[in-house]
Amino acid sequence: MLILLYLCIVLLAGLATGFKTGLEEGLICNVCVGTHPGCGLYDFDQRWYWGKMCSRYNDKCVKLIERKGSEVMVTRDCLSNLENFRVDIPADKYEGCRPASNDVKLGQYVFEAIDEIDVRRNYYDNTTYCFCDFDHWCNSAPSLSPAFILATLALVALVL
Repeated sequence: MLILLYLCIVLLAGLATGFKTGLEEGLICNVCVGTHPGCGLYDFDQRWYWGKMCSRYNDKCVKLIERKGSEVMVTRDCLSNLENFRVDIPADKYEGCRPASNDVKLGQYVFEAIDEIDVRRNYYDNTTYCFCDFDHWCNSAPSLSPAFILATLALVALVL
């Protein structure tokens, strides 16, 4: 009996540290890459990605959409994390979507024989940054899935 009580406490403590309510100080953003399951452009699954607190005070959530033909790569993260390694972030970071900036000096004196390294960042035809900072988890998919809504309604019905 004591072991069962201990396991319940450990399980609840683990859920409490990972679960975000939206009442925390700072902005909570979805963090995932399009190669992960449930992190596509229109099929974002909130059950897999609970969100992450952004490290900076006045941070923004970013959804980075890169397209080449029919291939789409989506990256969701905080702006402070993307600024460390992306040089094509647009200067206008207000709410909304904007095309990436063009850096003409990027990879100017690099003569790389391996195309997959992509030093000049010209693999994708279209790169778009979508910024938001007015609400938690604002860099998710456009709408909730019907399965998530039905599961929430069933849970509410069970509680009542």
